[in-house]
Amino acid sequence: MLKKVLIYASTVVALAVVVLSLVFIKKGQFAAMGAAVFVPPPETVTDATVTEDAWENLLVANGSIAPVQGVMIGAEVPGKVVGIHFESGASVAAGALLVELDVSTETAQLRAAEALAELAKLNLARARELRANGTNSSADLDLADAQSKQAAAAADNIRAGIAKKSIRAPFAGRLGIRLVQLGQILKDGEAIVSLQTVDPIYSNFTLPQQFLSSLAVGNDVRLTTDAAPGQTFAGKITAIAPEIDAVTRNVRVQATFANADAKLRTGMFGSVAVLLPATGKSLVIPSTAILSAPYGDSVFVISEGKNAKTGETEKTIRQQFIRTGAARGDFVAVVSGLKVGDQVVTTGVFKLRPGMAVKIDNALAPKAQLAPKPDNS
Repeated sequence: MLKKVLIYASTVVALAVVVLSLVFIKKGQFAAMGAAVFVPPPETVTDATVTEDAWENLLVANGSIAPVQGVMIGAEVPGKVVGIHFESGASVAAGALLVELDVSTETAQLRAAEALAELAKLNLARARELRANGTNSSADLDLADAQSKQAAAAADNIRAGIAKKSIRAPFAGRLGIRLVQLGQILKDGEAIVSLQTVDPIYSNFTLPQQFLSSLAVGNDVRLTTDAAPGQTFAGKITAIAPEIDAVTRNVRVQATFANADAKLRTGMFGSVAVLLPATGKSLVIPSTAILSAPYGDSVFVISEGKNAKTGETEKTIRQQFIRTGAARGDFVAVVSGLKVGDQVVTTGVFKLRPGMAVKIDNALAPKAQLAPKPDNS
């Protein structure tokens, strides 16, 4: 029995020695790990230098092209088309004959009306002679005069009806697609062809009411449209609406552009930029450098110095809060918080934190542009 107790006691002592040994070994390992300095690898970023640039002071809006004069020419009176004197898309002068309607019935009626008018005119002349001789009354003369005028008016009415059946261009411009055929019976108001003035031409657009004080008739305007890629059209503001839209609080503006080559067409969409007086130079950075948050906008500024622990030269970042101004293309103006020459991180700012070491690699950095355009546009 004593032997068993001794064996049990020696086993417990041996296990305790083993456990204590393991505790001391692990304690030493943890202490060594705690004493070691873990230096994370630097984060790879792209950068840009804060520059000073003089931007044009522009007000940009979307505009719609409209004609100075534009109308859908239609039939004022019904009739059968007996003559078409234009081609679709042709340019015509004011008063040019476009369509003739059948006037055979009106012509016959006019001959009868002219005969009655001539008879009434002769009767009026006889009544005046008789009145001069005192052989008729003043009432007879007045009746003959009224009948003569009535007959002349009836003839004029028929002539006006005949004139309306010769449909002419009300102003010079370019015609659209022909909508009638020879022999077609037209109704009152039925469309024949559209007519648009193409040079000059308008662009109508709206701007928020806070810019009204900056607008004036005569301001220079530039227009671009995807229908004429690479081309800019120069014009001027020619009208500003006297009222503000009560729903949108926008003011309607109209600009006029020369359009001799007819590249601008009615109904076309375009981007309009109103040129305002220059406001001086501004500090600009790529918009991708800005980290937006509820408490303000900030950027990460890159600085170079020695690591306090390793003594090696490295680039680190610090977070700098800024106040931004206008945006243009891929750039944003900085009102305060930076100075010319500062280097800022331009990509991946959401994963950075102040004091991190960074490595700059601009090999794949996208190039910021004032007027960016996708490659497939």
